[in-house]
Amino acid sequence: MMLAPFAAQAEHPEYERVSGVSGNLNSIGSNTLTVVLQLLAEGFQNTYPNVNIQIQGAGSGTAPAALIDGTAQLGPMSRVIRPAEVDAFEAQYGYKPTEIAIGIDALAVFVHRDNPIEGLSLPEIDAIFSSTNRLGNTPIRTWGQTGLTGEWANQRISVYGRNSVSGTYGVFRNIALGGGDFDGSRYQEMPGSSAVVQAIGEDRNAIGYSGIGYLTPGTRAINVGSEKGGELFEPIPANAATGDYPLARLLYLYINKAPGEDLDTLTKEFLTYTLSAEGQAAVQRAGFFTLPGAFAEQQVAKLK
Repeated sequence: MMLAPFAAQAEHPEYERVSGVSGNLNSIGSNTLTVVLQLLAEGFQNTYPNVNIQIQGAGSGTAPAALIDGTAQLGPMSRVIRPAEVDAFEAQYGYKPTEIAIGIDALAVFVHRDNPIEGLSLPEIDAIFSSTNRLGNTPIRTWGQTGLTGEWANQRISVYGRNSVSGTYGVFRNIALGGGDFDGSRYQEMPGSSAVVQAIGEDRNAIGYSGIGYLTPGTRAINVGSEKGGELFEPIPANAATGDYPLARLLYLYINKAPGEDLDTLTKEFLTYTLSAEGQAAVQRAGFFTLPGAFAEQQVAKLK
């Protein structure tokens, strides 16, 4: 699991204000990162009143194109950039985009708050969401097939999730479906993370996925395990960092930085702020998990 090497915690440094920071900063990409970027922008603009930050959350798939055509300095993505996207960027500039991790997200599986289920394994989740069942379980269409009894036994499961432009969609598909296909006859695509969780809160028989930060009073995030019959793990920072919780992922900001050249001051300072104590506090307020300090230092080093 990619997060395991970074489990050791260290303190994040306080941000130190510098002079001469002003101008416009544009961000185009992940819907999942919209809230955290808004919080980061608010804190950064309080420090630098002459900065204007515009944030557009249209999905991770829009970030590479925005970086390539220069309409954004920041390309937030809730998944790793794909080789084809890197190739397109490199064809334009002659070098690869720079990847900066800014936080950890536990991609949560949500059910309605009245649903008593404790958790599910990845093979069971695959059997609910997919038409391909690559993880080896037989198809699951009712809550009774997950082990629930009584009034829940015959209730048909309704399934919600993100659309294909979303990085969240891609991460969930790759991990929970083994790269298989969603069951298009049952899968209800929603345009944003908030819409997914809202729909689950209004549908007692629902299940869906989104970032853990989108939890609402009407929903519950259930425990998840890698193997059927194995241990189930809560979506909390400790389990995400060790890799025990199988739906953890890093969150990224991609930037255009030419090798050996200085990054523009505005972008550099925003990213430095993001990786500071103040910025990581904003990451936590948005419902995500902060980066381990030593790993955050590695990200700062990429800005130099």
